[in-house]
Amino acid sequence: MRIRVIYWLAVMLAVGSAGVLRWFDPQPLARLRLVAFDTLQQLQPRKVDPAYPVRIIDIDERSLAAIGAWPWRREVLARLVEQLLAAGARAVAFDFVLPLAEPDVLSVLPQAMKDTPDMQPLLRTLQALPSGDQRLAQAVSGKPVVLGVIGRQGASQPTVVSRSGIALLGTDPARHAPFLPAITGNTPRLQEAALGLGALNWFPEHDQIVRKVPMLVRLGDDLAPSLAAETIRLAAGATTITVRSSTASGETPLVGETGIASVRIGKHLVPTDHTGQMWLSFTAHDAERFRSAVDLLEGRVPRSEIADRIVLVGASAPGLFDLRATPLDTVIAGVEIHAQAIEQILATSMLHRPDLSIGVEVAFTTLAGLLLAILVHRSGPVSGAIMGAAMLAAVIAAAWWARMRLGYLLDPTYPALTLTAVYTFCTGFSYFHTARERNQVRRAFSHYVAPSIVEELARRPDKLRLGGENRTVTLYRSDLAGFSRLSEEITPHELVLLMNEYLTAMTDIVMAHSGFIDKYIGDAIDGVFGAPADDPEHALHAVKAALAGRSRLQEMNAAGPAVLRGRKLHQRIGLHTGVGIVGNIGSRRRFNYTVVGDSANLASRLEGANKFYGTTILASEATVHLAGPAIAWREIDTVRVMGRTGPVRIYEPMGLAGDMTEEQTLLMQVYAEGLHCWRSRDFAGAGRNFERLSETDPPARFFLARCKHLVQERPGADWEHIHDLDRK
Repeated sequence: MRIRVIYWLAVMLAVGSAGVLRWFDPQPLARLRLVAFDTLQQLQPRKVDPAYPVRIIDIDERSLAAIGAWPWRREVLARLVEQLLAAGARAVAFDFVLPLAEPDVLSVLPQAMKDTPDMQPLLRTLQALPSGDQRLAQAVSGKPVVLGVIGRQGASQPTVVSRSGIALLGTDPARHAPFLPAITGNTPRLQEAALGLGALNWFPEHDQIVRKVPMLVRLGDDLAPSLAAETIRLAAGATTITVRSSTASGETPLVGETGIASVRIGKHLVPTDHTGQMWLSFTAHDAERFRSAVDLLEGRVPRSEIADRIVLVGASAPGLFDLRATPLDTVIAGVEIHAQAIEQILATSMLHRPDLSIGVEVAFTTLAGLLLAILVHRSGPVSGAIMGAAMLAAVIAAAWWARMRLGYLLDPTYPALTLTAVYTFCTGFSYFHTARERNQVRRAFSHYVAPSIVEELARRPDKLRLGGENRTVTLYRSDLAGFSRLSEEITPHELVLLMNEYLTAMTDIVMAHSGFIDKYIGDAIDGVFGAPADDPEHALHAVKAALAGRSRLQEMNAAGPAVLRGRKLHQRIGLHTGVGIVGNIGSRRRFNYTVVGDSANLASRLEGANKFYGTTILASEATVHLAGPAIAWREIDTVRVMGRTGPVRIYEPMGLAGDMTEEQTLLMQVYAEGLHCWRSRDFAGAGRNFERLSETDPPARFFLARCKHLVQERPGADWEHIHDLDRK
């Protein structure tokens, strides 16, 4: 019960800690989430719209070679704008900034030329011509043209960038939009002439990969639209951009104010993250979006490719340093990212990560983690692994489906990491708990059971639970003759020393032969062979243990322990093989791993029978049959014990079959002949055989006395050759 409580407290702590970790969202977790979003894009990128609602007029290397190095003369840019508008472009946007005024012609002429009288008429003519800035300003003035501005770090400066109205729904979004204190804009003449100004800034992640574009940027004190947002506004003919925060009517933030929720530009609603940035669903780089600037200026771009489209003017030439990385392309022109953002807004196929997504992910992960913990606890690591794998597959499938069908970005990494951590923790806890159980088993049985059996119990600790099973085992019962008298003749301290030495020796022998000690009862030892580990030769091992115990006691007697003061220890051992109830018997608070049943009782009876026959070891017929011919046996008698209806043949193991001496073999033969005569009612013949052995063999002396008695009594026809051990 205590382990279960600890387990569930630890599981709740682990799942709760994962939820807290997600709430704080440390950088490693956020980076893994971005990798997952990138992978989903890479597996199935957005399809290219064959209508190409956005065209890019590309300042490429071919254009630079034909027209000249950048920056081009403003007159060239003016012609480019005029040609685009004349071809029916809905809006034109520049993905660059023109911060410096273009020098006029007079400023580049040598002073000597300016002072030459013959040059004065030409100089007056040149002076009357409009400057490059004037020419470009005239081309963009009053037209749907957006010029770019760039926010930067530096001293904050009063700034007015936005050409549109900003309608606010909810709290002020300026606190959440990306902030840059200063800007680099265009020349004043161009800045004043433009109907639209859009921020060109990116805010890429740690790896410099662009995944989002801002809809709004706070530049100094002004909340300005991005290039994409401003271009959409002019193309739609809108005058206002509406910004909805998380606290506006209809929005449901999980906890207080979370930032910007969406931006509306005309009829286009753009869901954003809390900073007002739009998630991008990329296509791979597509050269069909691009038309070379030199081809446009030289009239090689058909009007049909410009009409009713939004046109962005930007650079792909490497020397102009406007190259970016996306989840799909390691190098792509920055202007193409603006183009893809505008395409998504026009097609209303935008990605969105709602505020509720975090709550949904945490709730699902918590429930799934608890379910996984329950399964691992009840069914084990394998079933838990199968369920965990199914959950992970479901998480990935759900993230895939939500992105492809709903445009929602759901994070598969947080649930996957949490479920993996929960599974690892639960299996680890189970492993260490199992190891702890095994160590407890080892500690509990190491003093009583052979190491091989200890390992079996460690592998199967369920065998130590309350309950039992019917099992064929060999029971071993040993006792010391005259122990009560001995305990009165020596001091308690001496008795303890003697018993420790004796019981240690006998226990080691039992354990060495794959048995375990059931219990000690004073000087008596109850051993079991064949449980709890399976042992097909348990009877043979029990007999060998008995023979080894007999030899060890002879050695102890020969050594003459001081406490015995010349006395000898005499041992009696009973062996019986049969079915017993093997298991933990007792109460729920205290129990013993033991064997109960008639088989245990018979082993005890046979141990006591040794005192009648003067033997050391007696075994039942069942033990003899199972132990087999490896042991040299002699049949001693047939007995009846209380509680059993049928008689039991009992045998004495003389030793290992291959170690018999001629004297032992002769003894066994003569005894067998005497026993045969006895059972045939030839008491005189039986007596003659037993008399031959009576000087050295206690069982023969026992039968000799019985034969003499029966010769005199001449028993009737109802006589049985069965000795009743319990007859008074």
